[in-house]
Amino acid sequence: MAKFTWDHVHIRTPDVEATAQWFEKMLGAEIKRSTQQGAPRVDMVIGGQNVFLAPVTAGDGVATPPKTPYQGLDHFGLAVTGIDAIAADLKAKGVKFTREPVTVRPGTRVCFIEGPQGVSIELLDRTV
Repeated sequence: MAKFTWDHVHIRTPDVEATAQWFEKMLGAEIKRSTQQGAPRVDMVIGGQNVFLAPVTAGDGVATPPKTPYQGLDHFGLAVTGIDAIAADLKAKGVKFTREPVTVRPGTRVCFIEGPQGVSIELLDRTV
């Protein structure tokens, strides 16, 4: 059997800089800027994982973001410790919550937030 490991998540956005700044401010993403084939590129690292940002322009045929929940890739999850304090901090920063922190089973609390372009992000605290 082949071995698979994670390489990246890819987010399409009409405003790469604003999206990068949101993830940096709200979730502490590390922003990486480079030039690829002569064009500027902005990528991020969140929780040790690569997140690539691709620009979307009017007329390029990219569909608008769906409303969650939907079939297919629904969200990505980030592990945290101290979810209630983190949620309070994110609320103070103006982050939209689509599900408030809740205990889903003994020892696990989760919440969902909405990122740029409606990206659904789950925060999981498995330490409670």
